[in-house]
Amino acid sequence: MAGNRPDRVAEAIRVELSHLLAKDVHDPGIGFITLTKVSVTPDLQLARVYYTTLGDEQAQKETGKALHRASPFLRRQIAQRVRLRRVPEIEFFYDKSVAQHDRVERILQDLKAEADARPPSPSEQNGDPGTPASETTGGAVGAKPLGMKNDDTKD
Repeated sequence: MAGNRPDRVAEAIRVELSHLLAKDVHDPGIGFITLTKVSVTPDLQLARVYYTTLGDEQAQKETGKALHRASPFLRRQIAQRVRLRRVPEIEFFYDKSVAQHDRVERILQDLKAEADARPPSPSEQNGDPGTPASETTGGAVGAKPLGMKNDDTKD
């Protein structure tokens, strides 16, 4: 059961940080922010908080600086709200995975749009888009795999 404690502490910290950032932190550098993940080290000494925010790269840097400025206040507030012997240090990291996911999604949508815009291939016009071209054109019918002898040959 001890293996779940860092996860429980991380979730409690995430909930409290979300509330604090929404209601109690009034730094104009912190714009619209979403906490995506909190991970706590097994010894409960360090909490890594991953976040995303709207805006360009400059806005992301400003949010990172504002979160760094607010971290002592946030740590004190967590100490009052979450029952722990020692409150972990809080580090904030911009979560790039959401931006990467959006980029991959846009690429896939562009590829689908290109596929929809191009004329259908001859095999698709026959009404069987899942059939490989070798099957529709005949392919190599009757060919034996390498190493196999034909029945007509004698040893």
